[in-house]
Amino acid sequence: MSQPPRIALGGILTECNELGGPPIDLDWFARYDLRRGEEILEMEGGAVGGMLSVLDQAGAEPVPLLYASTCPGGYLTASCYDQLKGELLQRLQEALPVEGVLLPLHGSAVAEQTGDLEGDLIAAVRQMVGPAVPIVATLDLHAHITPQMVRHADALVAWETYPHRDALGTGQRGARLLFDTVAGRCRPTMAMAKVPAVTSGVRGSTEWGDPFGRIMAATKALEGHSGILSTSAIMVHPYLDQPDMGSGALVVTDGDLAKARALALGLARQYWELRSELEPQVHTPAEAVAAGLKLEGGPVVLVETSDCCGGGAAGDSVATLKALLKVKLPGPALVPVVDPQGAAACHKAGVSAQVELELGHRLDPHWGTPVRVKGRVLRLSDGRFRYLGGIWGGTEGNMGPAAVLEVGQIQVLLATHPTYDWLDEQFTSLGMEPRTASFVVAKNPMNYRQTYGDFARGVFVLDTPGPTPPTVRQVQYKRMKRPYFPVDVEIPGLEPVVLSKED
Repeated sequence: MSQPPRIALGGILTECNELGGPPIDLDWFARYDLRRGEEILEMEGGAVGGMLSVLDQAGAEPVPLLYASTCPGGYLTASCYDQLKGELLQRLQEALPVEGVLLPLHGSAVAEQTGDLEGDLIAAVRQMVGPAVPIVATLDLHAHITPQMVRHADALVAWETYPHRDALGTGQRGARLLFDTVAGRCRPTMAMAKVPAVTSGVRGSTEWGDPFGRIMAATKALEGHSGILSTSAIMVHPYLDQPDMGSGALVVTDGDLAKARALALGLARQYWELRSELEPQVHTPAEAVAAGLKLEGGPVVLVETSDCCGGGAAGDSVATLKALLKVKLPGPALVPVVDPQGAAACHKAGVSAQVELELGHRLDPHWGTPVRVKGRVLRLSDGRFRYLGGIWGGTEGNMGPAAVLEVGQIQVLLATHPTYDWLDEQFTSLGMEPRTASFVVAKNPMNYRQTYGDFARGVFVLDTPGPTPPTVRQVQYKRMKRPYFPVDVEIPGLEPVVLSKED
C-alpha cells in the first residue's frame, strides 16, 4: 500500500496599511494566533481548519509548519517578518520531502523591506520545494495579486464573501484543489486580470445588493463548468501603496490558459463598468449627528470607516466623539477609542472614580488632536472577548486592559490594543448595549451591517481623517501611479492587465 501524501501547511495571515496605523510586531501575533507545529492541528475554524478537514477526509498526512495571524495594522517590522518567515522555512526544510504545500495567506501584507510579503513567501517556498511540488495559497478577496504570487503558486483561491464568512470553506476549496493536483486529476492553470479601480469596502458587500456582489456572482457562476477549477473576484485592498494595484478576477482552469485569460479579461471589464457605483456617499460628523438627531427609533450608526482597525488603522480617532460632545443627546452614545494611556488611567483610578483625560491619537497622531474629557469610570475589564464568527470565529480577542468611561450620555470604550470588529463583541463584553443607544460609532466599512442592520434607524458613512478612508480620491500614493479610478473617472483606451506564468 502506498504511503499517504504528505502536505505541508503554514502561513502568515494579516492585512497591512501603508497610509498609517501602528507597525505589527510579534506581540500582535501572540495576542491573536501564533501556532507552531502540532499546535496547528488543533485548529477547527478558519482557512486552516478547512484545510485540515479535507486532508483528514482524503487520508493525507498534514505536515504543520507555522501559522501566524493577527488583526490588521501598519507594516510588519522587518524583524517580525524575518523571524516568522525564517521559522516557517526552517520547519519546511526539516519536513522535506512533501507532495504539496498549502499556504493560508491574506494577499495584502507588507513588511518594512518587503512590499509583496505573500509573493516573497510563496517564492521562497517554491525555491525550497522545487518546480514539481504543487503550491496552493488561499487569500482574502481584498488581495493585491502580484506577478510573483501568480508565477510561483500553482493556484490562488480567494474568499467569496464580504463580510468574510467563508474562511473555512475557502480553506476546504484550496485543499481539495491541491489534493486533486497531487493526485494527478487536474493541472491548475491561472490568469488574473485587473483594472485600476481602487475603492474602499463600503460598497463592497457580497450580501446586500452592492455592486461588488454582482461581480462576485458573475465570477462564481463560471466555476465548475468546462474545466474551470476555481474563480475569484478581487477588490484590491486600497490602503496599500504598491505599484499596479487593481481589482478584477482570477480564473483557474484545468490546463487551458487561453480560457483562463479570456474569462478573467471579461470579468475585469465588467468590473470597470461598475466602478462609479463602488464610491459611497459621505458626510461630516457634524452633518451626520445633526441628521441623526432628527430621526426617531433605535440607534443611528455613525460609520467612521477612516479609523478601521480591520483595515490597519489604529482605532484611536476621536473625530466623531468630538462631534457628539457638542450636542445634547437623547440617550447613550457608544464610541470605541484605542487609547492605552486612557485605559491605564481608568484602571488606576478604579470603578466609579471621576477622571479627567486627554483621549485619542496616541498611536497614530498624524490624523488629529486629542480631546479633553471629564467622566466616570463605569466598568473595567482585562479586554478579552470571544469572536462569534468571521475570520477568527471562536478565537479569543484581546483589547488589553479596557474600560468604559461615561462622559455625560456618551460611553467611551477605551482599549489598549486595536482589534478587528466582527459583530459587537467588544461592546457587549463590557456591558454596553447598542440596541438601547441613541448613536453607535462603528469603525468598520461593512461588518456593522450584520450587527446593526436590523434595528438601526439611520446609517451615515463619515468623511474623517484617517488611513482607511471611505474613498481614496484624496490619498497621495507614492508607488501607485495614475491613472486610476476614482481620481481618473475615465481612462481612454484602457485594457485590463493580465498576469499568468507566461506574462
